[in-house]
Formats: sequence, structure tokens, C-alpha cells
Amino acid sequence: MKKLNAKELGIGALAGLTAALLVYGATNQPLLFILFGALSALPILIVGLGWGNLAVIVAVAAAGVVGAVGQSLYFGLFTVLLTLIPAWLSHLANLGRPASELGGPDHLMAWYPLSDIMLHLCGLAAAVIIIVGVIMGYNADLVGQVIDLYVKVMSEQQPALQLDPTAIEKTKFLMLYTIPMVWGMIWVMMLLAAYYVATRIVTASKHNLRPREDIPSALRMNRNAIFVFLVAIVAMFFGGVVALIAAAIVGAFGAGFIVSGFASLHYRTRGKDWRVPVLILCYLTSFLLTLPLFIILVLGLSDTRKAISLTPNKDADASKPTDTKI
Repeated sequence: MKKLNAKELGIGALAGLTAALLVYGATNQPLLFILFGALSALPILIVGLGWGNLAVIVAVAAAGVVGAVGQSLYFGLFTVLLTLIPAWLSHLANLGRPASELGGPDHLMAWYPLSDIMLHLCGLAAAVIIIVGVIMGYNADLVGQVIDLYVKVMSEQQPALQLDPTAIEKTKFLMLYTIPMVWGMIWVMMLLAAYYVATRIVTASKHNLRPREDIPSALRMNRNAIFVFLVAIVAMFFGGVVALIAAAIVGAFGAGFIVSGFASLHYRTRGKDWRVPVLILCYLTSFLLTLPLFIILVLGLSDTRKAISLTPNKDADASKPTDTKI
């Protein structure tokens, strides 16, 4: 861990201030909570990936202080909670050790597997959704009130439209578990997008501590994530609070496997003449239809592994990173 200087202190504090303002925007715009919440991770990730643990600790502390002074102690603690997630992800990304400790060449460095980072990301995303749900008081009554309000507005705008009460009740039941699942999926994808953008920024600025790796070959889910995903699916049949928690976990880990499936698809189609139209077709149909998305999910479930990025250490000649399957 390198010594923190005044410049890094200022960069960390600025990142913390930016993150706190974005968290404030998230809490004041509930419909945009996931977007602003994910954007708040970006400055923290940039500082962590580019300047290391001490700088990111300053950023988290600054975000908490700004939140506590500007709003309240409760808001400051909530800001710290959100910023700790990208801070932890950046810490994991910067973990590296000599490849010789894993049986590899002496002149290479082995970095923390991206598959394990994904496991932490999905777990933390699910935890955030669960915590926010508790804070909001998310339950069947809240969902029912929102749907009843929507039905009332629809009835006022279109008096001739007759809505079936049985269909309304089924919609309430379905939405109760769909909302945390969708939130979990979106949160994972937004955090992963923030991680990707942060890596591109720090690499372009040449401040990256971890060499940029080949995402299509490295982005896979940890094998242990399959068991978490399956247990959560089973737990959804228990109903009640357990099912709501399980829905958030299914959404978060399901998004991880879907992203892994797309990465695997990119890797498998490399060098093919038909690659671009097939990828475009897969993305378009996955957003519009359920079956293609399910196929991508199965692809992600079937290709779980660790791809450890091996790069030359500081004393060796520079060369391109090498991903090794374990």
C-alpha cells in the first residue's frame, strides 16, 4: 500500500463529495434510485482502482461526513453503506500476488479472479436491495396501494374500461415478487457497468493498478454462485418475507449469469464472419422476448469457472495479459 500524499487526499475527498451528492439525488428521486445509486459507485471505483485502498478510504469517509453534515447522521450512514460496496470491489480488484504461489511462472503476477469479484458484486447488490426494501417498508400492502392508485387513474381516464378484480389481485401478487427481482437485476448490471467504465477511465489515464483484462474471456460466474441461485429459487416457494429476500437474490445472481452468458457468447463467436449480426439479434431479442434471455442465462450457468489474469510483474518485460482457466 503506497503512502498517501496531498494530491491523492484531495482526489479521494472530491470523489467522496461527488458520491454523496449522487446518493442524495437517488434518495430524492425514488424512481431514479438505482441509476443515481449506481452512478455514485463510479467515483469511488475510479479512486479505488486508480489510487488504491487509502485513497478510497478517504473517499468513503468524506462521503459519509458530507452526508451527515449536509443531511443527517442517518443519511451519512446510508451513504457510507452504499459507497462501501464499490470500495470493496476496488479492493478485491487490486489484490494480486506472484503467480509462482499458484504454481505459475515466477515473472508473472496473478490477480483476483473476475468471477470472484462478480460473486461479491451480486451478493452485495442483493443485500442493498433487501436493506432498501426494509427501509422503505416494502410489503404486499405497499404494492397493493400503488396498483390500486394506478387502477384508479386508469378508470378515471377511461371510464369504459372494465378491469377484472381477479386479474388485479393476481397482478398485485406477481408484482410483489417481480419488483425486487427486477431491482436486483438492474442494480447488478448498473454496478458492473460502473466497474467497466471505471476500469476504462483509469486505464486511459494510466493510473490503473490492475492491468485491463479481456472481459469476454475473463467474465464468468463463480461455481459457488450456482448453489446460491438455486437455493434462492427454492426459497421463493416459501412465500412471505423469505420469498421477498429470495427474489432479490434470484434477480441479482440471475443478472450475473446473464452477463456471464453474454460474455461467453462474445468469446465463442470471435473470428466468425456472422458474429456481428448474431450478437445484435441476441441483444435485441433478449430485451423483447423471454426465451432468448433464458437461453443466455443457461449459457452463463453452463460456463462457470475462474479465469485468473496473469500479467508481467514490474521487473519483467511488459506484454499482454494472459487469462488462465482454473
